[in-house]
Amino acid sequence: MSLFDNTQLGLQQAISGAAMRQQVLSNNLANAETPGFQRSDVDFHTTLAQAMKTGDPTAIENTTFTPQQDNQVLRADGNGVDIDTESANLAKNSLEYDALISVARARIGILKSAMGVA
Repeated sequence: MSLFDNTQLGLQQAISGAAMRQQVLSNNLANAETPGFQRSDVDFHTTLAQAMKTGDPTAIENTTFTPQQDNQVLRADGNGVDIDTESANLAKNSLEYDALISVARARIGILKSAMGVA
């Protein structure tokens, strides 16, 4: 039996997925001028939603996220990165990550309060 409920486990996995997505999107931006580079992204929302539907804490806890390559070519040199789109995705993901952290902290604070821990 896990100390945390499925919601907390889901939050932990979502934080992990958002962190991985941040790294992948940052890598895309870093390679925006690399000829032939193909962008990648991580769709952790769909993967996590499927695990959450099972209701099985083990399935949620063992959820893994895999970057997927996008083979769309946007420039003549074969590069598939649009700097404006990547920057917007990075900003949106950063806000989502911060929100997930805030919710997880609040839930842990409620548990601490219930246990009488300062």
